[in-house]
Amino acid sequence: MLNSPKLVMNILLLEDEKRTAEHLVRLVNKIDADIQVYGPLASLKEAGEWFSNPPKIIDLLFMDIMLADGISFELFEHFTIQIPVIFITAYDEYALKAFQVNSVDYLLKPIDLSDLTQALFKFSQMKKALGNQDNLWLKSLLQKPGSAYKKRFLTKSGDQLRYIIVNEIAYFEHDEGLVFAHLFTAERAIIDQSLDELQEILDPSEFFRINRKMIVNLKSIQKIHPYFNRRLSIFLEPNQKSVIVSRERVQIFKDWLDQ
Repeated sequence: MLNSPKLVMNILLLEDEKRTAEHLVRLVNKIDADIQVYGPLASLKEAGEWFSNPPKIIDLLFMDIMLADGISFELFEHFTIQIPVIFITAYDEYALKAFQVNSVDYLLKPIDLSDLTQALFKFSQMKKALGNQDNLWLKSLLQKPGSAYKKRFLTKSGDQLRYIIVNEIAYFEHDEGLVFAHLFTAERAIIDQSLDELQEILDPSEFFRINRKMIVNLKSIQKIHPYFNRRLSIFLEPNQKSVIVSRERVQIFKDWLDQ
């Protein structure tokens, strides 16, 4: 491979475009026929099932950012993925976020042989430089700048300012163009951040985005029931509010609860 000793390894491919997946496999086989590619996994649901009970030891992930049912970054919020990643996408605006997770490289579609060869060479050189010290190898990739999660929010009500401790918040809800923090005291306050931004700064072990409009605190969940069309209905404190977990998030939600 690449004028260097062969790197025998397993790659898992997350890609929802069949032609792109087939193209990538062909390119990998040209670079090194000893590399085994598994997949493709086309959705967060399929990837969640894999990471819940991995059937193979994987050395490297090829991960498309936009999968059939969502953005692949969500997987890092709900699973401990200690595998280096080469991101493959048509969208360059995700580059910074990619390098805040286990990213080795970031390739824009359409992928050509030269770019992929260089990315795999980079991976092999990084691993070679760290030898067989797997813990050091993973630690070097998993360190994230600014990994501390949000502890409190400053809010305004009339002429008054108030701070809210994060664990006082039962859930966040987008309603009529605004985002509200609903407290366990049944009060609510307007939050400046969007739900997408909140996903970045809240502790994913404590908060989960159940649908497009809500992020819930684990401590607020009182009851869970099956619901129509393979969805879930959950009841939240403080007022037993009934809300629905969207179908595409149900399996990831269950995995999150079962950590």
